Amino acid sequence: MRILGLDSSGLVASVAVVEARETEEVTIAEYTMNLKKTHSQTLLPMLDEVVRIIELDLDTIDAIAVAAGPGSFTGLRIGSATAKGLGLALRKPLIHVPTLAGLAYNLCGTDKIVCPIMDARRGQVYTGIYEFQGEELIILEDQMAVSIEELGERLCAYDREVIFLGDGVPVFANILVDSIMAGRKLSFAPAHMNRQRAASVASLGIRYYRAGRIETATEHQPDYLRMSQAERERRERLGHD
Repeated sequence: MRILGLDSSGLVASVAVVEARETEEVTIAEYTMNLKKTHSQTLLPMLDEVVRIIELDLDTIDAIAVAAGPGSFTGLRIGSATAKGLGLALRKPLIHVPTLAGLAYNLCGTDKIVCPIMDARRGQVYTGIYEFQGEELIILEDQMAVSIEELGERLCAYDREVIFLGDGVPVFANILVDSIMAGRKLSFAPAHMNRQRAASVASLGIRYYRAGRIETATEHQPDYLRMSQAERERRERLGHD
């Protein structure tokens, strides 16, 4: 089985090809960039480069796994549009991978509670609470948009060590250590594991594919979790009117 993974849900753009073989799972290629460029400038050129370097015939992939949200509204649209276009052109199914589950899968095998956090602005984080049983990702609390204080309350109820990762860590690390999780065991993922990786999206996608969790390109829609700022402002204007 060969899965193409795409992730443009946050600041990072990432493309990967992962193969499931008889005795092992192999990341054939992964191209990840964390630059201040829009994903519309980077994602397709990155895919083209991966295809060229490994001499990949895109017809040989079995499915396209895409980080489907939450995250940056623009980034999600770019990733979804790219996946949908490829799915339609190649007649391949899509695998809808929640962004936070893909992030959590970076830490596959840890015995700690895994808590990815993405800065959702307006005093909130996009987050979820996970653990691993071997290589199986277990959802303790599904992805949500909540305040960092509410997340702390939820995590304290588990009374276990928590490892955090994601672009929300630099924003909230101090408050987590000094007040919200003060006195409790916590740690932060190392730099090479704390951002979105398409290889994790593709690897988790393999498990979803085997479980029959696929969709057509036409069916695929991103998970925004909440309205965009433009939509909120539009509703506010309509309410005043």
